[in-house]
Amino acid sequence: MRGGEVVWVAEVGFLLPRGALLLLGICGALSLDIKTSPEVRGYVGEQIVLKCSFKSSFPITESLTIDWTYRPLTGGLMETVFHYQSVAYPASVGRFKDRISWVGNAAKGDASIAIQSPSVSDNGTFICSVKNPPDVYHNIPQTVLIVTERGFSFQLTSVTLLSIVVFIPSTVVVVLMLVRMGRKSGVIKEKKRPSCKKSSVEESESEYTDNCMGRLKTWCLNCVDTDEEDPY
Repeated sequence: MRGGEVVWVAEVGFLLPRGALLLLGICGALSLDIKTSPEVRGYVGEQIVLKCSFKSSFPITESLTIDWTYRPLTGGLMETVFHYQSVAYPASVGRFKDRISWVGNAAKGDASIAIQSPSVSDNGTFICSVKNPPDVYHNIPQTVLIVTERGFSFQLTSVTLLSIVVFIPSTVVVVLMLVRMGRKSGVIKEKKRPSCKKSSVEESESEYTDNCMGRLKTWCLNCVDTDEEDPY
């Protein structure tokens, strides 16, 4: 083996451990995991809790920070509505002024907050962000808040509306087809039903009965005419 090849092998052997350490450092930095509810529903005027939990591979220190941001359903820029670092800093301006309180416990990995006196206009997307240096990279879970009037909490989602639009016409078509098939079946049965023919005896009896009734009717009319005749 030549001298140049020995140097190249030595450099590769030196770089591999450094690359492995760098990879381990990145994995460690991305080990912070945050979990929230994808959707939270509540009623106007009743406190709503937005839950957020996190796990970090490093001990919790005073450098831990928690931020909650909000974007309305109508869109727009994200705004910070809550900040925590050792103590809670609720929003002092904006729509959530004096309406957000800290209900979490950072030492136990709980970053939950509560919204007081919520209204329909508060509907939107909330994001819980946690940093615990050196854990500063994490997933970004989102929570959609839906506030409704009590008694009118049912809302038609796009999936529900689509199901109704498809189901009702399909049901009507099926019912009409069944009714049509039933009518056709009745007509076919009626056509296939054998006709009732009278026997010769029954026909004779019927003719005799008709003749008797006719004679009786004629005799009664004659009786009436005889009674009305003048005795003179």
